[in-house]
Amino acid sequence: MIEPTQRLAPPSGHPPPTVQTLGDGTELDLQSLAREICRRYREEFPDEQSRYGDAGEAWCRHDNQHILNWAALALRGFVDLNKELSWLARVLEARDFPLERLARNLEIASEVVSEKIEAEEATALAAKLRDSAGLVGAKPAPPSE
Repeated sequence: MIEPTQRLAPPSGHPPPTVQTLGDGTELDLQSLAREICRRYREEFPDEQSRYGDAGEAWCRHDNQHILNWAALALRGFVDLNKELSWLARVLEARDFPLERLARNLEIASEVVSEKIEAEEATALAAKLRDSAGLVGAKPAPPSE
């Protein structure tokens, strides 16, 4: 784990996508969805603030925007969500981030999508996130290819 005395740098480089379109034409506001996921996540894990500071919140939004984007793209067959999440899990695990928290984050993401998106594909999107949570929480991240 990152010790509270260490400071996590905020995300830099190429920013995550802010919108994604589902196959039925529904536009997802990835920023607002990620904010809600992170709000709920931080309620469950208040120690994150002392451990990671404000940069942790920025990383939470950053990663969740990517996760939501990957899930939406996976519904259309453009990416393999489990492969993308395996990569993310390896990165987080190397940084001593508890993978069970990533799994819980994916469950929260599924709940937020179910509640906030009224599109026909929202059920499939939520299911994809929920199923991936089980995969991330069930076993260690596989090695990279």
